[in-house]
This record gives sequence, C-alpha cells and structure tokens, in this order.
Amino acid sequence: MEKQRKPNYTSERDAADFAALRKDVQNVVKALAPQRRREIYLKAVLFPFMYICTYVLLLTYGNIKWILFATYISLGLLLVIIFLNNIHDAVHKTIFQSNQWNRWYVYLFDLMGANSYVWKLRHVRFHHNYPNVQDWDTDIEQSSLLSVFPNDTPRWYHRYQHIYLPVIYPFYLLNWLLVRDFKDYFNKKKTIWKLIEIPAIEYFKLFFFKLFFLLYLILIPYWVLNWSIWVIISGFLSMIFTASIFSLIVLLSPHANIYADFPVTDESMELPDSWSVHMLKTTNDIIGQNFVTRFLMGNFNYHVAHHLFPNINHAYYPEITVKVMEYAERYDLPYKRFTLWSSLKNHYKLLKKNGTVDNLFEETM
Repeated sequence: MEKQRKPNYTSERDAADFAALRKDVQNVVKALAPQRRREIYLKAVLFPFMYICTYVLLLTYGNIKWILFATYISLGLLLVIIFLNNIHDAVHKTIFQSNQWNRWYVYLFDLMGANSYVWKLRHVRFHHNYPNVQDWDTDIEQSSLLSVFPNDTPRWYHRYQHIYLPVIYPFYLLNWLLVRDFKDYFNKKKTIWKLIEIPAIEYFKLFFFKLFFLLYLILIPYWVLNWSIWVIISGFLSMIFTASIFSLIVLLSPHANIYADFPVTDESMELPDSWSVHMLKTTNDIIGQNFVTRFLMGNFNYHVAHHLFPNINHAYYPEITVKVMEYAERYDLPYKRFTLWSSLKNHYKLLKKNGTVDNLFEETM
C-alpha cells in the first residue's frame, strides 16, 4: 500500500511561550520525582500481582458460583486499572528509564488479550499526532454503524445511534480483543497501513497471545472447575462487560463531545492550528481528584496534560495541569474541563445533534 502524506501543523507562533511552559513542567517533574517514582514502581508491580492473585483465587475457589463471577468481574476491573496506570505509560516509555524495559512491560497487554504492537502504532503514531483529524485519528476510525465527524453525511439509522449505542457499549472490549485487532492486521484499508507495514513475526504474536488469552481465561477454568463451558463463558463475558463499561466511562469523555474541535486539513494537508493549540482545542479535562482517580485510574481526568506532555508519567499530571491552566489563561487559549457527568452528557448531546460519536469499537485514550 502506497504511503500517504501526513497532515502538517502550522508553525508555533508562540513557540517561546510554550518552551517556557515546558521548562516549568520539567521543573515540576524534577521536584516531585523522588516521591512519585516510588508510586510509579509500586503500581507497576502491585496491579499485575493483584491480577495474578485474583486469577489464582478463581481457579482455587471458583466452584462457588458467586466467587467465580466475583473473580471474573474483578479481573475485568483490574484489566482496566492495569491499562490506565501501567500499559498506557509503558507505551509512552515513562515507567522505567530503560526503553527496553518499557517495551518488555507492554507485552503484559498481549497477555491480557490486546495486541500491543498495533495498539502502540494506533495510539502513539496516529491518535497522539492527529487527535480528532478525520482519516488519521485511529481512535475515531469510521464504521458503517457510526457517523463520527461533523462534516460527514449520516445515514438514516445514525439518527438513532444515541439509542442503540448504549446497548452496544458492553461489547466494546470483546470487539477490540477478538475482532478489531484482526481487522487492523488483515484489512489494508485500515488507517495504520497509511504509514507502516506489519512485520511477519507480529502475525505470529497476534495469534499466539490471542489463543493464550482464551486458554487461561476460558479453557483452563473449564478443565479445573466443575462447571459447564457455558457457565465459564458467562463468567468470561462478565469480565469483558465490566471492563468495557469501566473503560468507556474513562475513554468517552476527552475528545468526542460538542465542545471539541474536529479540524480539517486543506488540499495541501495543512491543519489550521499549531500543534499545541490543536491539542487544547481537541481535548478536555475532567474536574475532580481523589484517591480513585489518582491511584486506581491513572489520573485519567488530566487528559490535556497528557496530550501536551505525552512523555511524562501520569503521576505528575495534577501539578502539571496547574501550569497548563495558568498558561492557557495567560495567553487566552481554549483550555476546557467539565465534570464527569457533564462530559458524558456532552458526548450524548453529540450523538443526538449530528449523528457523531467517538467510535466505541476503537480505543480512545
């Protein structure tokens, strides 16, 4: 497939101002690093250990039905917690100082059913470079079921998507793990093929890890426990549905809502804004901070800081966001934040207003 021209941003007219912000952020990280590094390493070990312990509990006491389903549901919650706190930062190379260690750590994502190779490309090469840009942001990749961008022409059934999409939400991760990854590998019309060719070894890894995922979560419990295969599959689906709902609460809010921009390239593939302004116009934060959002959900609510400084670990985002807010206010830039409830309502309004929605069958972080 012939590689295509990439969108280009306009030059940073206030490059010196953003450089000053970057320096302030670096000073924040330097001051907080001794304490925050301990928390980063703790999470890198603790959450996968909890996942393994929960799985052992499933195999040990799973013959009691409520424990069977409780452990599967807990595995679903832990899957998302590990993604938000560990996998997401490892793919940005911000857990360990060694890039090799970060690359090895990302294989944990394969063990949990996803394909780390293609997700890294989708997330880093496409989503972070071109958020909300049609045909380039792989997190808003079109599906015939959905009308995503405001300048699209919706089909007749898209007017009902605010009704039927909530019914599909629980299948989000099932589609990601068992359908979407394969489509990315075998459908060369998918966005990732615009810039890359997938090496042959990655096809082997795709099938190996998918089979291993199904082996340890369905077949081994079926062999070990005294339940029919249908009970085991029901437990597995409860894990996937729990993880889907939990993850969508986090992933729906940052980019696709009535207050986000969806910039369009011109004939020369030029975008209307500079890189930093583009990130501010296409991203919003969620108001609120507590132990759950900070320790368990990877500071997901500070998403603007993540897009402006993707190579800094999430542990620093609350303090970095203070600097970003000051910067936006000083230079009259469009920093946005909403409560979680308002953010989800804004997303729902987008569905109703123009038949657009962040593709719920594509990852959005």
